[in-house]
Amino acid sequence: MAIDLGAPPAPYLSFWRERHLCTLTTLRPDGTPHVVPVGVTYDPDTGVARVLASRGSRKVRNVLAAAEGPGPGARVAVCQVDGRRWATLEGLATVTTDPGRIAEGERRYAERYGRQPRVNPDRAVIEIAVDRALGNVRPAPARAREDGPGPARGRVTA
Repeated sequence: MAIDLGAPPAPYLSFWRERHLCTLTTLRPDGTPHVVPVGVTYDPDTGVARVLASRGSRKVRNVLAAAEGPGPGARVAVCQVDGRRWATLEGLATVTTDPGRIAEGERRYAERYGRQPRVNPDRAVIEIAVDRALGNVRPAPARAREDGPGPARGRVTA
């Protein structure tokens, strides 16, 4: 289901603040997908998702290669799943080694994941200008109380 980036539902944004392992999908120079587990942060106010990486990693090399080739640049997707809930952010990615932007990426990572990222002197940040969001995250349905009226689920009544 498509998500309106101009007015994303609160449960969708909340899901992106919960601690979840995500995946990043980039394309190798031969066009085959490269999918790896990553931590992702999303700033809906600026429309930017961030992934911390090492400068020499395959994901960084894929983004840089796509930016140098024909076309608009590196289209990527980040996705997270929790049971039946899932959310995907897509957009154009760039790589930055600017110390201020790396510090901002590390700050946001620590905020979401509850710990500082490991020390990495070769750190880069993949910044994704999000232009599409998908997912099925909705408000949780009201649940019947065990002590409410009528028989409770899983109990046999005579």
